Amino acid sequence: MSEKKHPLMATDIIIEYNDGKKEGIVLITRKYPPYGIAIPGGMAEYGISLEENAAKEAKEETNLEIIIDHQNPLCVNSKPERDPRGHVISVTYVAKGIGNLKSGDDAASAALYDINEVKQLMKNNSLVFDHSDILKQYLSFRGYNYKI
Repeated sequence: MSEKKHPLMATDIIIEYNDGKKEGIVLITRKYPPYGIAIPGGMAEYGISLEENAAKEAKEETNLEIIIDHQNPLCVNSKPERDPRGHVISVTYVAKGIGNLKSGDDAASAALYDINEVKQLMKNNSLVFDHSDILKQYLSFRGYNYKI
């Protein structure tokens, strides 16, 4: 009998943030491959809920306190080719970030991007994985025109 392979599970979290001068969403630059700009997130850990995992990963990467808007995810993405490391299903949440933005853990940097900057990153294909698709869903969810 051959052993079946199963996809891995990850959580991503779109963090809405206002630093007093600018508002938008927080994105990270990945420290490890695949390199590039990404929505904060990470692999799901055994023994905690997906919501808790999303908040934990985001705090580790951005130093922000995370308040998830809804317990229901924004989206679930499961295309086998979405992650070059293998078949990874991602559950994405939307949250508010509170505190001082500072990169940590496996984020080389963390930065605040306004919606126009996010659209430009999407237009330039500057985001890793399928994060442009996730952000299109987010922009639609928030009522922004996401045509780029």
